[in-house]
Amino acid sequence: MASQSVNRRTFLTQATAATAVGLTIPNINFGAKPKADEQVIGHGSHRYRVVPNWGVLDAGKNPVNDCHEMVEDSKGRLILLTNETKNNVIIYDKSGKLLETWGTTYPGAHGLTLSNEGGEQFLFICDNNRHQVIKTDLKGKELLKIDYPRETGKYDYPTQFTPTETAINPANGDIYVADGYGLNYITQYDSKGKYIRHFGGKGTENGQFDCCHGILVDTRNKSNPTLLITDRRHNCLKRFTLDGKYLSTIALPGSYICRPVLHNDMIYGAVFRSTSDAYPNSGYIQILDKNDKVVSTPGGSAPVYKDGKLEEQRKDMTSTAFLHPHDVLVDSDENVYVPQWASQKTYPVKLQRVS
Repeated sequence: MASQSVNRRTFLTQATAATAVGLTIPNINFGAKPKADEQVIGHGSHRYRVVPNWGVLDAGKNPVNDCHEMVEDSKGRLILLTNETKNNVIIYDKSGKLLETWGTTYPGAHGLTLSNEGGEQFLFICDNNRHQVIKTDLKGKELLKIDYPRETGKYDYPTQFTPTETAINPANGDIYVADGYGLNYITQYDSKGKYIRHFGGKGTENGQFDCCHGILVDTRNKSNPTLLITDRRHNCLKRFTLDGKYLSTIALPGSYICRPVLHNDMIYGAVFRSTSDAYPNSGYIQILDKNDKVVSTPGGSAPVYKDGKLEEQRKDMTSTAFLHPHDVLVDSDENVYVPQWASQKTYPVKLQRVS
């Protein structure tokens, strides 16, 4: 337990400063100026101070394994999902104080999505080992289970289905399930779990994927919401209509991005590895503006566009902030929390926005 805390403290407190690129910095006060010995990462209008030792708990009582994803509920509580069955769900306040834990039956806990239904909130957990999607309330009561989508005619047996993420359409409650570690289909259900359609599958065509790891209902265009879906091994995000028709691709060369996360008019994503999915400890964060352009890469190289195309990005070798980022949560104060996969069983990293 002690060695885990020391490891995390070491890679979080080594000092470095990332050089800002020439982007406009909004006139917003994000707090005190970082000290000289504090690590600051990111570029331009989105730079962050790495907060040492945020959320570190007693690993004997509240251990984590892979910290896969985080969401913030309507009370401002931060909900972390880990595949450690002593406490699959760990709930923090923003200071990093432990509020509550639950869950012992999700050995493959991976995807975590928060939905709002008539003023009440629910969680959708994708479990790789159970080959299921499970809907729960915020106390952990299971309300709905979605098993492998035999209705599609694509699956011969349950273990072919290894879901990594869900997205919920806020307009009608439709559930979209990304089978990122399975056959790479997106399956759409109604709010009760009734099959509607499927699309995608593994391949190199525009409408196909090689690891459709994450999915989001992008509501920024309120009159025409779309789906934004990760194609991780092809280093891109792909946009589809809500009924599964391919629209466009957002190329992110060098970035093995996990899932798109919407906050205000920006898209955030954790990149678990860069340049190659076999390159360990090479992850960072990407932030895209409303025009789908990368404006900041905390922990990675500065985004550079040439002739309208993003040049390949890679880990900033001077940064010690991350090992394998797996998700991003942006709270109501514009701070960022980063749970990590395969990262020495460390707790999430907090980034406090400074510009």
